[in-house]
Amino acid sequence: MKGGELEVCFERLMMAGGGRMGGRRVVIDWSEIPAELLLRVVSLLDDRTVIVASAVCCGWRDAICWGLTHISLSWCKNSMNNLVLSLAPKLKNLRSLTLRQDKPQLFDNAVETIANNCHGLEDLDLSKSFKLSDQSLYALAHGCQNLIKLTISGCSSFSDNALAYLSSYCKKLKILNLCGCVKAASDKALKTIGYNCSQLQSLNLGWCEEVGDDGVTSLAYGCHDLRALDLCGCVLITDESVIALANNCPHLRSLGLYYCQNITDQAIYALAHSRAKNKHQVWGSVKTRDEEGSGLMNLNISQCTALTPPAVQALCDSFPALHTCPGRHSLIISGCLNLTSVHCACALQAHRAVNTLTNHAY
Repeated sequence: MKGGELEVCFERLMMAGGGRMGGRRVVIDWSEIPAELLLRVVSLLDDRTVIVASAVCCGWRDAICWGLTHISLSWCKNSMNNLVLSLAPKLKNLRSLTLRQDKPQLFDNAVETIANNCHGLEDLDLSKSFKLSDQSLYALAHGCQNLIKLTISGCSSFSDNALAYLSSYCKKLKILNLCGCVKAASDKALKTIGYNCSQLQSLNLGWCEEVGDDGVTSLAYGCHDLRALDLCGCVLITDESVIALANNCPHLRSLGLYYCQNITDQAIYALAHSRAKNKHQVWGSVKTRDEEGSGLMNLNISQCTALTPPAVQALCDSFPALHTCPGRHSLIISGCLNLTSVHCACALQAHRAVNTLTNHAY
């Protein structure tokens, strides 16, 4: 941090508060700033500068640590583990912590320190923490049971036993990113998640090649509020998984099936028919805010070469939010040359508009 940055913030604070009361200066030195005003200064700083500011004096340290609820340490390139060991015991009110790394720096003792001190933590990002073991997940299970969002993408050392154990304690999870967690994301773990985490809304299982129909169907039966599911690269899943999702997850908005080459038209028709089924379940008299704002809004079926145009077109017709038109691609079909004839409603409307203009011209 450059020396002038805190001085600039101090000047901003003085201008905002007037700096004077009854003709005399209220705050004349950094050390005299009340805690509530100090937190206003902190809100003007980036996360790195906040850490430096907390070392100014004991009063500052206590005020900042008391008021800090969200912080990212991803800027730390060399000594993140030591920084976490130093900070975590002081951040009792922390709600969100980002520890995403370019190169692995974290060890289990840092995560254990977080779990022992930050019991109100709701959002934790441990992406690319290759050096962490199951011990970290066990610690989080006991110390951070208020977790709502957990990102452990690329943490390839975690086992399915540890992930299953975590889910049995962290039952408030709504967002879980397991992309690349090839050992942790097994059918066994997904069955436990489906049983324990009924509030789950978003799950990323990208490139978890051991995931099969047993795991995905368990999720579909247990997590009815699922909104987004990424199964890209889950080569073992078949129509059974997609049909279970279509029948049990009426709020599904985003589905990734890239390279799931065992998916056939049967699964696509099940998704298309789920639209009509879900409409009937809402009494049929009350319309949603926007026809295009409900149902599937994003679908990736790239490299799903077994699919045919009639099935995908039926799906497109059922969900107006699936677009193939330029600039709005939300139906991704790259690598499926046989699906080039599939078009969204926009293309049909554009074609009608051209015909209308042509007819008027004559």
